[in-house]
Amino acid sequence: MKAAAATKEKPIELLFEIGCEEIPAGMLPKAEEELRVNLEKLLAAESLSQGTTVETFSAPRRLTAWVRGLPVKQADVELEITGPPKSVAYDAVGAPTRAALSFAEKQGVHVNSVYLVQTAKGEYLAAKQVKAGRATEQILTGALPRAVHDLSWRKSMTWTGLNGPRFIRPIRWVVAVLDGKPLHVAVAGIAADNSTRGHRFLGAAAIRVRNFPDYEKKLHANGVIIRPSRRQEKISRELEAFAKKGNCRVHEDADLRRLVTYLNEYPTVIQGNFDPAFLNLPDEILVTVMRDHQKYFAIEKRNGELASQFLAVINSDKDPQGIIRAGHERVLRARFADARFFWESDQKCRLADYLPKLERVTYESRLGSYGHKVERVRDLARWLTEQWFNLGIQQAHVSEADRAAELAKCDLATEMVREFPELQGIVGGLYARAQGEPHEIADAVYDHYRPVGLDDSIPRNLTGCAVALADKLDSVVGCLAVGIVPTGSSDPYALRRAALGMVKIILERKLPLSLSLAIGAAGKALVSFKPKRSVTPDQEKKILDFILDRARFVFREKEQFAYDEVSAVFRSGADDLVDAQKRLSALRAIRKSRNFEPLAVSFKRIRKILEKAGVGLGVDGRANPELFESAAERELHSASQAAASKVQSLKRGGKYQEALEVIASLRPVVDKFFDGVMVMAEKDEVRKNRLALLAELLGEFTTIADFSEIGGEERLD
Repeated sequence: MKAAAATKEKPIELLFEIGCEEIPAGMLPKAEEELRVNLEKLLAAESLSQGTTVETFSAPRRLTAWVRGLPVKQADVELEITGPPKSVAYDAVGAPTRAALSFAEKQGVHVNSVYLVQTAKGEYLAAKQVKAGRATEQILTGALPRAVHDLSWRKSMTWTGLNGPRFIRPIRWVVAVLDGKPLHVAVAGIAADNSTRGHRFLGAAAIRVRNFPDYEKKLHANGVIIRPSRRQEKISRELEAFAKKGNCRVHEDADLRRLVTYLNEYPTVIQGNFDPAFLNLPDEILVTVMRDHQKYFAIEKRNGELASQFLAVINSDKDPQGIIRAGHERVLRARFADARFFWESDQKCRLADYLPKLERVTYESRLGSYGHKVERVRDLARWLTEQWFNLGIQQAHVSEADRAAELAKCDLATEMVREFPELQGIVGGLYARAQGEPHEIADAVYDHYRPVGLDDSIPRNLTGCAVALADKLDSVVGCLAVGIVPTGSSDPYALRRAALGMVKIILERKLPLSLSLAIGAAGKALVSFKPKRSVTPDQEKKILDFILDRARFVFREKEQFAYDEVSAVFRSGADDLVDAQKRLSALRAIRKSRNFEPLAVSFKRIRKILEKAGVGLGVDGRANPELFESAAERELHSASQAAASKVQSLKRGGKYQEALEVIASLRPVVDKFFDGVMVMAEKDEVRKNRLALLAELLGEFTTIADFSEIGGEERLD
């Protein structure tokens, strides 16, 4: 099958818009990208994607696609249809049989137009057919509704009855213009035309458009900036202008800038003020109220202190009389008054006094309450600090870790966190500090949810690291033990994030810790405290693999180690992540040395020989020098024995790079062995002895990194 030559025609463009009630801002970026992907897939399936570009845009009341470079129609496709074999199609004198005549008739061609083709089964009758390409207009009438239908939403709505169309919000209008003319298509029962709608308050209710440039220009004149990038540029420009005018700076918040970009069709920044008396509240509370509840930007003075002003982004072009500003100020004043009430009310009792209330706050039905979780986290935090203290880390204080773990979750029962759940942990730390707890403990409580991502900072002191690790480890071990396993689209207890946080804390703080022992300690705590859940050895292994998967990701994506380097080190063991990090650094440092890559190829060859022979690294017995038949065998054995002694000494001192250099220096004797020795000798005892020699070699020198995992061309000799 091949495409027939197509007539050169000028490409055409498509403007497509779904207009609806306001879509939640957080869903728009994903929907915008998904619409682009859906259209590209559908066009590719219809052979319309070559030379075509698809751009998508979104605003609160619309999803828009601009497709350029579309052909007027699909290219014609030439098909070769095979029929009966030659022996059936022609008689003994070469005349076409009834089978040949029927085949030609079925294909709509004269029998003289059919021909023979050679196939794997012999000669067969064949005929050519040209399948005419369909018009792009015809294809789009089916593809566009499908592209919209296939958008995925966490929730969707019906607005014409339960059996009616579904979408994130009721669809009110559809625009479809192909090559300047309305495209006859319907989406969710609404017929498309060439009429869009402007801003709900600033624009016209019906705006006729010819193409995307005309659409973009007319929408802008009617209060809609269709490109999110241009809305964000406008917001940033106006934010900086206000800050410069007041000799202040905007409290940086990239996520909030992105959010308000998708909240507004025509964003405009205004400034408001609040009573300076509210500045007596902690900055964290004020910023959270402004950001999370009102979507306002806080303003900082040059010395870093909060100013008694805020910047709001409104969906309008102006506020000449200050009516909108006054409304925002009034709402913020009420919010701040609530926060001040909670701050004063909560502290009428000590933070620790909230601990009994955690018994009534469920963590997970099978893992008990937050009160039960606190007991497990305290046990783990004590265990961790004891481990570190015994290893000589003087900052590890068991009593401080225990107290911080005891207080860490208490703020979950406060009025402040009930109203502002984003502040959990932070509020506990603020209350602990205000009530006279030592800074080490207050900071640990404040930080114990950190890090919440790879770019977030870890807790600022060792006590905080102990509590954070204990909390995350309890969550991962407990949830996986009761069968809560993250899937591609669901991770309600943020177990991936918890495991990543553990890895980040361990690596950045350089904390010596056996992950398998830590998992065992978490399992012991889980069975010792209510509701007393046990963890099987098989589950412990799966939990370790889960954490190590996150560690591989961190080493590859964050620290930029090569995929095969990570595989090589992890195959040699990665229970201690700090030690694994040191080995990775050593491996990367010597990788480009002259002997390293060729030796890696030889180790790969050794592993394949052993696997093919069914010999593991734990082969019974060691190589017997008396059975060596060649100098190459004796030389390899002698060199590996001498190297092993040096490598063991260097490993004990943590000198992994020097140890790897010693291993790499074996390359000449390994090459000589393979050049002059037939491993699979005919004599059974000689063959087994040579395999034992290779197993010793591989087992001895893959405890830092398994060279056989390193990429490289394998020799064929």
